Amino acid sequence: MIEELWAAGEMPFRDGLYRPDDTALEADAPGPGAYHPDAGRPIPFRLGGPMDVSRALEEDGANGADPWFESPLPDGLGWLTGGGGGMGNIGFLARLGPDRSLRWVLPLFRSNPFTGVSYEGETAVAVNDWGNLLRLDLSAGPLRA
Repeated sequence: MIEELWAAGEMPFRDGLYRPDDTALEADAPGPGAYHPDAGRPIPFRLGGPMDVSRALEEDGANGADPWFESPLPDGLGWLTGGGGGMGNIGFLARLGPDRSLRWVLPLFRSNPFTGVSYEGETAVAVNDWGNLLRLDLSAGPLRA
């Protein structure tokens, strides 16, 4: 389901970390009102427990994914892409393999679109359109490809 959505330019319409094998983890990031207007402040973020992908899609459906950037990973083993979707409040990040196949997609429906990324070692520092930062350790746990 997730691979088919991604190939069609879509992603699930529920916060989560989704993999092409149709497994997922809950994800949470508060909306920009929680940290705006101070650009450069971190976006609070956490991953939770397992989520039923079929149920999430049945209850909330899917949404278009509009990529704004694609950046090679520092280790040369893939890419990080990100952008937005929907009405402007939705942001997403996705890790792609060296052949640009989907490894995971992380839609966050209150984060605002992500416009770029930089790297601090194995940490990706994504910036949204309000200038706020989301830090993801790409070498740890579920974010490791």
